[in-house]
Amino acid sequence: MQLGLIGLGKMGGNMRERLRRAGHTVIGYDRNPELSDAASLADLVDKLEAPRVVWVMVPAGAPTQSVVDELGDLLSPGDTVVDGGNSRWTDDEKHAAELGAKGIGFVDAGVSGGVWGLQNGYALMVGGDKEHVERLQPIFEALKPEGPYGYVHAGKVGAGHFSKMVHNGIEYAMMQAYAEGWELLEKVDSVDNVSEVFRSWQEGTVIRSWQEGTVIRSWQEGTVIRSWLLILAVNALDEDPHLDKLKGYAQDSGEGRWTVEAAIDNAVPLPAITASLFARFSSRQDDSPQMKMVAALRNQFGGHAVESKK
Repeated sequence: MQLGLIGLGKMGGNMRERLRRAGHTVIGYDRNPELSDAASLADLVDKLEAPRVVWVMVPAGAPTQSVVDELGDLLSPGDTVVDGGNSRWTDDEKHAAELGAKGIGFVDAGVSGGVWGLQNGYALMVGGDKEHVERLQPIFEALKPEGPYGYVHAGKVGAGHFSKMVHNGIEYAMMQAYAEGWELLEKVDSVDNVSEVFRSWQEGTVIRSWQEGTVIRSWQEGTVIRSWLLILAVNALDEDPHLDKLKGYAQDSGEGRWTVEAAIDNAVPLPAITASLFARFSSRQDDSPQMKMVAALRNQFGGHAVESKK
């Protein structure tokens, strides 16, 4: 299958390579001419055979809107645009309406895989009309991991990015839990090998069984808190056992905030995810204003000691 791919950064570039390895023809465009197969978006569209499929992998917000606007003027009825970036689901509805008025299909694809996707495949959460999604099935099959999992047609337009947003919100909470547990283990004197404690939670035995000709895998690896994130935590601790090389600062993506906002809009309690988002905000404060007030109040009502700035 032939595909136009816009945005050849860490994700887009590896996706192009994975698709080519699967036998698909990918014509990529990037603002960096050293990465690009086309001189411009217009040139990209000209190189594609109708009906065209163009996959967009650029930052959410204004950059995606700009590309969608330009594609709306360049493409023809019957063509399809896929937004595989991290756009907000409400933007998907807008883009689908704008392109649909011109006879151009639209699919939103939440993509998870990061730097490991080239070798391991990408988890894909897709939203859009059935006819547009089915047309892209060969591309989805090439990008997803081997086996029965890693791809879902989640629902109508916006469902893919909404699902990916919730996925990332859960990721926030899981990372925060590992981080809190790691800090506590590091704090006490009795535990002198935190890296190996983390490792012990993730290693174990793989048991495979067969039933009616189908392979069923039962993964008995480590404890109930095992996960891919735990494996990555062990990797990080192997490289820097006490994380001394890192500053305690963590950015947040728009998806963490959008998850909390969606929870408020739908009256769904998300205490763990919300707390993990706020914890990232606190990482940006060298001298917490809130803790100044807490210290002042403790001093006022109980005479507790305070620390003054030198």
